[in-house]
Amino acid sequence: MHRKRTIRGVAILIVTVGIAFTAFVSRDQWLSWLRSESPTAVAADHTTPIEDAKVLRLSPQARKNFGLVSKPVTMQTYWRTIQVPGVIVDRPGLSDRGVTSPAVGVVTQVHAFAGDTVKPGEKLFTLRLFSEYLQNTQSELFKATRETELIKEERKRIEGLATSGTIAGSRIIELDQRILRQDGLIQAYRQDLLTRGLAPAQIAQISAGSFVSTIDVVAPPSISDVDQQHDDQPVAFTDGDDLVYEVQELKAELGQQVQAGQLLSVLSNHRLLYIEGHAFKQEAPLLEQAAQNGWSIDVEFAEDDSRHWPPLEQTFQIRHLANTIDPASRTFDFFISLTNQSRAYEKDGKTFVVWRLRPGQRVRLHIPVEQFENVIVLPTAALVREGPEAYVFSQNGDLFNRIPVHVLHEDRLNVVLANDGSVGLGSYLAQGSGASLNRVLKAQAASGMRADVHVHADGTTHAPH
Repeated sequence: MHRKRTIRGVAILIVTVGIAFTAFVSRDQWLSWLRSESPTAVAADHTTPIEDAKVLRLSPQARKNFGLVSKPVTMQTYWRTIQVPGVIVDRPGLSDRGVTSPAVGVVTQVHAFAGDTVKPGEKLFTLRLFSEYLQNTQSELFKATRETELIKEERKRIEGLATSGTIAGSRIIELDQRILRQDGLIQAYRQDLLTRGLAPAQIAQISAGSFVSTIDVVAPPSISDVDQQHDDQPVAFTDGDDLVYEVQELKAELGQQVQAGQLLSVLSNHRLLYIEGHAFKQEAPLLEQAAQNGWSIDVEFAEDDSRHWPPLEQTFQIRHLANTIDPASRTFDFFISLTNQSRAYEKDGKTFVVWRLRPGQRVRLHIPVEQFENVIVLPTAALVREGPEAYVFSQNGDLFNRIPVHVLHEDRLNVVLANDGSVGLGSYLAQGSGASLNRVLKAQAASGMRADVHVHADGTTHAPH
């Protein structure tokens, strides 16, 4: 009895182990019966992404959202440049002019104030003269004029006697020589008074015996003629250039006593300026090369409202290089001639001038250093990089094909591609949004549906013809 029980227990154990082994071996089948996912979900989990996607599809609306523009490929010549900061500065000797007092005196009237515009010859100040030298010059001019008149009267009186032989003819010769000496003195005095700021009418008044006690200080002659001799290119006049000067600063006040040569005011004319570039010493050979060859330089003006001004139709070239280095910044300067633009407006009966470009305004200079010929030039935004690879996108209708390219040069604005046959002539390349197109391409590839595959109504698919 006990033996039968033992045999039955062993048999049950063997059956249990067999069932467990069978369940373990067939677990894939019976576990699938317990899952709740539908067959559609299971099939979706097994969708595999496209590993080497090259083509993406964009609808017209998507292209508009990107602001995407495509242009045909053309071969160009491109200059590689270096960027150098700069600033607009006055041109010494031409932009600013100081007005000084011609003699010792007191300022009795100020005719032009800071911000006012004046033409050459217009009044700036009126001075009451205290100059002993100027008073003596006026007195000597009057004396010389009167002495000349007396000598001429005497000559006229004895001229008939000399002709008849009553007196010697040498007397006439002596009087003529005295007249010549007096004329020389008169000319010297007149020139001295002219340099002191007196007008020809005032000098004629002094010669007649009416001395001048006040003097008008006027704006100096126009520098337009001087500009043509110093500028490197023709000057284009604008509406405000006939105003010539703007009073930049007053240096004398009403009732102030001033000395001869003392600065009274500073006048400015910002039509001719310099662009002062700041470069490091290692860049000097590149700048020297550009200056010697007369290469054109591109200039970006900071805070320039070009929409309300006419184009700056001038060629920018390096005029000269400085031969000293700034000890603080360790840079050296170079200079480019700049012709400014201006406008004038009327207010309260006065004319005021506004300049387009002002001293102190920052600029960015693009100095040409190397020329690339027969290359493809695109905006920098059209390029996308993935490690060592670089790509652009060629458009064919709604499809955009990603093309690997060889980049020769890249800067802040443009990218230069080698003409190695990777991009065919006449192909339409996207001019921007390269990174965005690449992200869309990866997203479409991850979905498992190739963008270059057509799906028909019957469910069949094929690649484009």
